[in-house]
Amino acid sequence: MADIFLKERIIAPSGFNRWKVPLASVAIHLCIGSVYAWSIFNPALVKVQGVVVSAAGDWTLKQVVWVFTVAIVFLGLAAAFAGKWLEKVGPRVVGTVAAICWGGGFMLGGAGIQLHQLWLLYLGYGVLGGCGLGLGYVSPVSTLIRWFPDRRGMAAGMAIMGFGGGAMIGAPLKEYLIRLFYSSPDFLGRVEEVSLVTEGGKRFASLAGELREVVVVGANDVSQMLMPGPEGVYLVGTGTTGVAATFLALGAIYFAVMLLAAFSYRIPAPGWKPEGWRPPEERDAARKMISRNDVGIDQALKTPQFYLLWIVLCFNVTAGIGVLGVAKTMMTEIFGTTLPGIVDGTFAATYVLMISVFNMGGRFFWASVSDYLGRKTTYTIFFVLGTLLYLSIPYTARQAAVSPAALWLVFFYGATLLIFTMYGGGFATIPAYLADLFGARFVGGIHGRLLTAWSTAGVLGPLAITSLRETALDRALENLARSVDPAAFAAKFGAPLEQLDELVAQKTVTIAKLMEMAPPGTLDPSSTLYNSTMFLMAGLLVVALLANAWVRPVDARHHLKE
Repeated sequence: MADIFLKERIIAPSGFNRWKVPLASVAIHLCIGSVYAWSIFNPALVKVQGVVVSAAGDWTLKQVVWVFTVAIVFLGLAAAFAGKWLEKVGPRVVGTVAAICWGGGFMLGGAGIQLHQLWLLYLGYGVLGGCGLGLGYVSPVSTLIRWFPDRRGMAAGMAIMGFGGGAMIGAPLKEYLIRLFYSSPDFLGRVEEVSLVTEGGKRFASLAGELREVVVVGANDVSQMLMPGPEGVYLVGTGTTGVAATFLALGAIYFAVMLLAAFSYRIPAPGWKPEGWRPPEERDAARKMISRNDVGIDQALKTPQFYLLWIVLCFNVTAGIGVLGVAKTMMTEIFGTTLPGIVDGTFAATYVLMISVFNMGGRFFWASVSDYLGRKTTYTIFFVLGTLLYLSIPYTARQAAVSPAALWLVFFYGATLLIFTMYGGGFATIPAYLADLFGARFVGGIHGRLLTAWSTAGVLGPLAITSLRETALDRALENLARSVDPAAFAAKFGAPLEQLDELVAQKTVTIAKLMEMAPPGTLDPSSTLYNSTMFLMAGLLVVALLANAWVRPVDARHHLKE
């Protein structure tokens, strides 16, 4: 039975059609690429107990975004290990283990949500699922580059294209399953119909002589509900967001698809070359920095080129991955209040889907373009254009708040989608960049080591965007609270203004609720929560631009001597 996993068993016979190989690669990457639709889970995960709005005991956005971060960290760590292991055992073994980890991670994470144990969600989706991500990510890359030595960029683009498109299928599938398993909590009536008490920042209602925790849905909260419902008071601990059952269902689906794809892998026989293909002319190879020599995995780590590309990948990913983790939330916060007739939960979910479409398209497009422009030139375009686009977003958000118009939404939509074509293109082009500099022989192992940059970015991106957003949110709440009438505040929340921090911590006071009582003409500060993040991302791309400019061909002393 163990023989079916031997590397020798998957060597393609003579005359094998190499265009069959990308199908298995894309299938696995479509499954693991659903991690890019993580933000679809956020609105449900922060309301597991409250269901309609967040209850005091619910997890915060920062806590659930860190689950995504942990998964990306373990992606890079697993890829660093799997790259060298892949060269030894072949892609079938690695793909099978990836299926077990990714599918099992969802199931364990679903159990954590059902039990409301955050550490179990971190362990399941974050650690185990993250290992599945890393193993599944590296398994097709070196395989396809070996099958397509004549089109390295396109091959890497095909291998990684599915990862960018995973959210294209994953986003609507997750939305559908959450709605399918959703159950509304018990509705107690409108606010004026229920006797409410505030204790320790929490809201309670008296039911049959017993105080029961409740949440209050105001006019500005309705657009943020998972499913439409009336304003009023809802009982905490009743109903379900459906997210736990969604995790369990996705785990089973992804395991089955990935296992089938892993058994479809084939690798070329040693010395195989496409019919009629010859290596590029020396002059053209030199212009595009395409080496005719190979560098070993461990030796590559001794070159400055490896660390320059590490910075290039790390900062390019940091600039995009933080936004990916909160994409749905960001869209609703910036435009949900200024254009409520257009931007709702469905619109934001479609935005996540479109990010996936452009991310996937950018991977194939830019990687293929790099075959003609060269990898260095392609990355220069990424960083110059990306810097300008990130700097434009705060201005767009401000204008949308001052004079709401669909034009600003269109500009924001277009700018961010263009950013994500280059984000995906950066991932897809880096394996070809490595193969050009270090040779194709050990590119799988070298690529795996380089993906530790992704792990680092997986921490830096979400940390930056959640920390800066949290700081901006605290500042916005303080400013809004100072503008409202203290007596009206106490009447609405059942506690004096002096208890603002406690009320905010228990999620009783939010920007949406304060805006309901703010003076006429007060600008909603939600659109400015991400400004500082965008300035930081632009600065990171400038650093990456400089690192890319310093890349030179690898010195001959590092070349492998047969």
